[in-house]
Order: sequence, then structure tokens, then C-alpha cells
Amino acid sequence: MKQKQAGFTLIEIAIVLVIIGLILGGVLKGQEMITNGKLKSVTKDLDGITTAVNVYVDRYRRTPGDDGPLATLQARGGAWTAITNAGNNNGVLAITAAQTFTAGGEGVAFWQHLKSSGLITGNVTDVGVAALPRHAFGGLIGVTGVGVTGMTGNVVCLSQMPGQGAQAIDTQIDDGVPSSGAVRATQGAVGANTAPGAAEVAYSEDNVYTVCRNF
Repeated sequence: MKQKQAGFTLIEIAIVLVIIGLILGGVLKGQEMITNGKLKSVTKDLDGITTAVNVYVDRYRRTPGDDGPLATLQARGGAWTAITNAGNNNGVLAITAAQTFTAGGEGVAFWQHLKSSGLITGNVTDVGVAALPRHAFGGLIGVTGVGVTGMTGNVVCLSQMPGQGAQAIDTQIDDGVPSSGAVRATQGAVGANTAPGAAEVAYSEDNVYTVCRNF
């Protein structure tokens, strides 16, 4: 006797397609929530560093990183006794654009001073690149004391920001344009902590950026 060939009915196929659609929708929604969470974290980092610097200046009447000499800082007691770097106290944050993500100049001192004062978290004895915090997208957070990307004054920068995230940060804080306003961006290389340089004309989701903001 011939056996009937088994197959799916239209109703069964429809149910499977609905289930697949729900799964894909859930995955996409989950990814969107994760990205939004990272963006909120990065924005919080930028605001937190700006606030920390302002509080430090109000408390000590000096700029973190430029504060010194070392013996004076260590004499403050507490976590200050463990720091290893101080600035020359000349009123200028001596960190060039090229040193933004290398912790050169007064870079290590900047982060040690904020950590030892309790204004940000982290190990006060970290030196070199290890002294720099990382943001939610995996890049570094660095500072420079010279005008970059057409801005003047001290700036805080984020390396390895994906294009979509960079534009979202710029739009939330500023005007969404990488070459104007208080937030500007330099195109970077994937996997590299690119120093801030010339500002881009527009964002592309295919690129990564170093995003900088005045503080």
C-alpha cells in the first residue's frame, strides 16, 4: 500500500513563522535596549568627569593632573599617600592631543588625583594606559589640555565609539554635527585608540570615532 507523504499544514507553517518573528523581534529589541543602556552609561561618564573636575577645582583651587608637588598631595593623607604622579601646578593641564589615550604628560596624574579625592572610582596606583577608565563600548576615556577638533580648553574624549553611538551622543548633548558645537568627532581606526584630530563633516554608521567634549 502506498503511504501518504507527511507535511506541514498552512496553519502549522503560519504558527512557526509567527514564533520565528517573535524570536527575531525579541532579539532586536534586546540589542536595542543594550545599546541604549551603553549610551546612557557613556553620557553618565562624560557628565561625571565634568562634575568631578569642577568639584575638585572648588575643593582644592587647583586642576586635577596639574596639582602638585607630589609631597604636598601625599600629605593630604588617606588614598593620597599611594599616588605616584603630580603636576607642575602652573595652571595648565599638560596633555597633548597625541597623549590623550597614552596617559602621557600629566595624564596619569589627572586620573590619580580624581581617584584619590574620591570623586571617581578606581585604583589610585594605576599608571600608564591602565590608569585610564574604559567606557561601555570598550574604548578608553582620556583627556587633553589643548584645543582639539577646533575646540578650545580642556576636553574629555572617548575612543572607539561606533558611528551610530557617536552620533547619538552628539545629538543628545549637542547638535549632532561632528564639526561644530561642544561635542566633536574624529574618525578613528577599528580596534585602535585614535588620538583626536581634525573634525569630521558628518557621521557614518560604518566608521568608528573618537568623540570629544569640553569640560
